[in-house]
Amino acid sequence: MDQPPYHLAENTHSNGDAAKPRKRSSARKAQESRILEAAETLFAQYGYNGASIEAIAEQAGLSKQNMLYYFPSKENLYHHVLKNVLDLWVEKMTLFEQTGDDPASKLRSYILGKLELSHLRPNGSKIFANEIINGAPYIKDYLLQKLLPKLDTDIALIRKWIADGVMDPVDPYHLFFSIWAATQTYADFSTQIALVLHKDSLDTRDFEDAGDFLTHIILKGTGLTR
Repeated sequence: MDQPPYHLAENTHSNGDAAKPRKRSSARKAQESRILEAAETLFAQYGYNGASIEAIAEQAGLSKQNMLYYFPSKENLYHHVLKNVLDLWVEKMTLFEQTGDDPASKLRSYILGKLELSHLRPNGSKIFANEIINGAPYIKDYLLQKLLPKLDTDIALIRKWIADGVMDPVDPYHLFFSIWAATQTYADFSTQIALVLHKDSLDTRDFEDAGDFLTHIILKGTGLTR
């Protein structure tokens, strides 16, 4: 439980074997992906304590024994689910590496990329949110070692844009906090938003509308568009 996924990803195989890594077959990769998808769904719905190994195996269409061949414990499986989510999150949470030739384009790409994650991987967002709410017991080291250095680079980029006079003098940290909150809410609180909009679930058009709204107010609010 106290082993963060950052270390686990570099030192541990799915089956706990410490021997020399072996090339996984396509069938094994497919089976692992199937298990991870089932686990992500149930961990998001019930949390770590509420999601049982038996329920995850059933969701994946496997016996408990068969599933434990791929992931030897619920904790090991949870670590792998978290790492998949976090690697994707870190990739999308890097403003410096976004496409675009100017600050407005890069920030627009960043916002829309975060919204895309909320649309396509809502369960991953919920797992991440639950971890943070509970004090980040599994992912604190990962965030310190992988997320914060990238965020520091992005903060420096925002400050450069401000110093160059192309962006209003806003607080870079609160800008990122606001973007994270505004985009992730469409995953973490999708049920609430759908209820208010009088629909069963959010669809692609809802996320397009959210993207138009958020890019408009954030780009205009930071002085990147007039």
